[in-house]
This record gives sequence, C-alpha cells and structure tokens, in this order.
Amino acid sequence: MSIRNPKQALYEQFSIVAKALGHPLRLEMIEHLAQGGRSVEALAAKLSQPVANISQHLQALRRAGIVSAERDGKFVHYSLADDSVLSAFAAVRGVAERQLAEVDRIVRGYFDARDDMRPVTRDELQTLMRDGLVTLIDVRPKDEFALGHVPGAINVPLGKVRAWSTDAAIGREIVAYCRGPWCVMSFEAVAALRALGHSARRLEDGMPEWKAAGLPVAVVA
Repeated sequence: MSIRNPKQALYEQFSIVAKALGHPLRLEMIEHLAQGGRSVEALAAKLSQPVANISQHLQALRRAGIVSAERDGKFVHYSLADDSVLSAFAAVRGVAERQLAEVDRIVRGYFDARDDMRPVTRDELQTLMRDGLVTLIDVRPKDEFALGHVPGAINVPLGKVRAWSTDAAIGREIVAYCRGPWCVMSFEAVAALRALGHSARRLEDGMPEWKAAGLPVAVVA
C-alpha cells in the first residue's frame, strides 16, 4: 500500500492517543486502572459514574490502545495496556505542572496547605524500611491494597487513619502512600497524623510508579 505522506499518517495515529487522553475522567480512570484491572461495573462504582458512561470512555481508550480487555465469564476486565501508558500520563502531568499557572495555584492552595515537606523518595524509603526506621501505611481502599502493595506496608484506609494513629508510637516516623503523586488521600493522611502529634511524610509517588520501577510488590492471597 502506497502512503503519500507517511509523516502525516503517523501524526494522525499519534493524535488518536492524544485525543483519548484528553478528558479528565479518562485520566482518572487511568489512575484507577493503574492500581489493577477492573470490570466496567467496579470502575463505575469507584468513580461514582453510570456504567454506560464508563463503558463509553473505556471503548475510546481501548481503540487508542491505552487499555486492554479480557472477558471473565459475564464480566469484562480492563487493564492498562502496559507501562508506557503511565509514562504518557506522567509526561502530560509534568508539562501541566511546569507550564500552567492554574496547576500551581491548585497545588499551593490545596496540596501545599496539607503537606509542603519534601516527600520521601523510593530509594530513601527502601533504606528506611530496611533499617526499621519507619512505619509505612498504604491509605488506599482494601481492595486496591490486595491487588498489590509495597512489602511491609500496613493497609490503613484514609477513613481509619485517626483511629489507627491512637495505637501508633509517637516519635516513630510514618510514611504514607496511595495511588500516585497527587493522590489526595496521602496528603489528607499526613495532615491528620501531624495534627495528632505524629511525624509523617508522603512517598514521592504511588503504587503504580513503585511497580513500574521494577520494585518488589506484595499481594493479598
């Protein structure tokens, strides 16, 4: 087959992926699917959206090669196609963080107000965990923790952080993580823990980035 303008033809294909990513709900869906595969129904419940709406967006993501689908009985489970999807998401996020004033306003107004300390890097966390110097908590919901978590982490969903903290030792540093670098739950958890007198910091990103870096992952059997 002869292609008159191969460069233009390639760019048209690239634009399919760019268009598929160009919706806030789809980006949030990618964040959720990065925690593990989900059925349409489960993803709709997570996002408080109609099943039909989520299904439509998933089909757009699938046509662009961003997600893959596998049938399991009556249900279809969707997963991210591969780690390149996370890289694309991170690239979009990075450009927005560097170039959009509104992003900076939101970060300073909400996120920095809850935690403006330097987060813990993955390398630092591994050293701290190896030396037994921190308590690591995963503040995602129980089902996401079961799909994969950092070895040694304790599952303390955000709504249970305050109750859990009453038995946590004051003075021992706590590191919290959740779905990604801008996951609200880890910011809220750290703010709550500090208000209760604990030393607390966030991991620099979340479980998907930890897994994509090739680091060990534990699952609940």
